[in-house]
Amino acid sequence: MNREEFEDIVGEALDELPGWVLEAIENVVVVVEDRPSSEQDPDGEGLFGIYEGIPLTDRGFDYSLVLPDRITIFQDCLEEVIVDRDELREEIRITVLHEVAHHLGMDEQRLHELGLD
Repeated sequence: MNREEFEDIVGEALDELPGWVLEAIENVVVVVEDRPSSEQDPDGEGLFGIYEGIPLTDRGFDYSLVLPDRITIFQDCLEEVIVDRDELREEIRITVLHEVAHHLGMDEQRLHELGLD
């Protein structure tokens, strides 16, 4: 799949978020990259996505003048594991939901409970 198609699927996953989530998302950018850096994935696990920033639940009164948080979806890592186009589309959706949930302040345990791991 080319980058434009992949980014379109990421955009569709974002567009499908419930209204209350879209209203809550604040100061965050979503990007697609080939694969994580060694800093993002020090164990070389082949991450599908990563959230880097300050979750909404941790932002205090002094939160201002900061760069946007960043959600990165890793195209090559996803495509190396999932070759079926429909399954890939679904895993991209799950990965986007997972990383947005981190932005909202959910931890890995809660994401597991929701089936977003």
